[in-house]
Amino acid sequence: MAEAAAAAGRRTRVGRYELGKTIGEGSFAKVKLARDSRTGDAFAIKVLDRNHVLRHKMVEQIKQEISTMKLIKHPNVVQLHEVMASKSKIYMILEFVDGGELFDKIGRLLNFLLGEDEARKYFHQLINAVDYCHSRGVYHRDLKPENLLLDSHGTLKVSDFGLSAFAPQTKVLADNGYDGMAADVWSCGIILFVLMAGYLPFDDPNLMTLYKLICKANVSCPQWFSLGAKKFIKRILDPNPCTDYKPPLFDQGEDVSLDDVDAAFNGSEEHLVSERKEKPESMNAFALISRSQGFNLGNLFEKEMMGMVKRETSFTSQCTAQQIMSKIEEACGPLGFNGRKQNYKMKLKGDKTGRKGHLSVATEVFEVAPSLHMVDVRKTGGDTLEFHNFYKSFSSELKDSVEIRI
Repeated sequence: MAEAAAAAGRRTRVGRYELGKTIGEGSFAKVKLARDSRTGDAFAIKVLDRNHVLRHKMVEQIKQEISTMKLIKHPNVVQLHEVMASKSKIYMILEFVDGGELFDKIGRLLNFLLGEDEARKYFHQLINAVDYCHSRGVYHRDLKPENLLLDSHGTLKVSDFGLSAFAPQTKVLADNGYDGMAADVWSCGIILFVLMAGYLPFDDPNLMTLYKLICKANVSCPQWFSLGAKKFIKRILDPNPCTDYKPPLFDQGEDVSLDDVDAAFNGSEEHLVSERKEKPESMNAFALISRSQGFNLGNLFEKEMMGMVKRETSFTSQCTAQQIMSKIEEACGPLGFNGRKQNYKMKLKGDKTGRKGHLSVATEVFEVAPSLHMVDVRKTGGDTLEFHNFYKSFSSELKDSVEIRI
């Protein structure tokens, strides 16, 4: 108990929120698990480096994303609770969705196929969210299974509005042949197809060939699709499709205030929250228990064989942290990856271009006990299935040298 308390005391605290492990990472931001120190409630906090935002002239883009999420109050959209800023960071306090990605669920059920009733349930929730966003003049423009989350009750939540656009901006795009609303509807049709078929309707490693397939829109549905499903998917680009769903009833709440958004970007020190960075975080008992399923690589491979698709895993080793980092650095070269090391974290980037660009992977070493370390391995960019192929080779390279526990 004393060790766990000491580890907790070394965590970073932002305002009343205690930051935990990184659960997502992109080019310009990290998402961390956090707890409200007053209530104990879990949140996801998106952390942006203020100088990075200013250097890349992204202030308006970030403000747009935040303003978009403040406008959207819907049970099938990840909620933004508040925005804060320190001298060096911008913090977006988001609803924590603990059921994983819809992409993972598709992967788990590939061998059994997702029946039309269950696919219809998720599609209805997606369309409810998209329709509501469109009614508020917001177009997502990046709808895909990886941006669709599930909570512990199986409720779908749309996330990541980083590429969204408001109606006036979309009009400018439409003048150049782009329609954000039609793009969202098209994406919903692609997602429905994947839910039922387990694979993409258009797929080719050559980008130009892929564009031609999409433009022809010649969808070949699997034989197990019902006639109604086939017709619906083939007509999904119709601007007025007939649907059989009922919109949800919910309290839309009070008018939205953007005061905290303006305060976070106006440079005034009056509203800045305290930011305390202390010693590197050790793995405490609570975090250790929550990750226990990641200890067993045998379980990982068993799930992988069943079609499960995951973007993060972990393993343990009795080697020192320095030894583990050295072996990771040695292993990434033969696999065609360049590594960039910082303390006990390393970012790996593949040399070859994959289906979704270069595969990027982040690793981080945690101390569980003086003689036991845990290594997190997670995808930060590229294709999830390619990440799985990488991890099989990566773990094979490390298995003997760092004494991975299976």
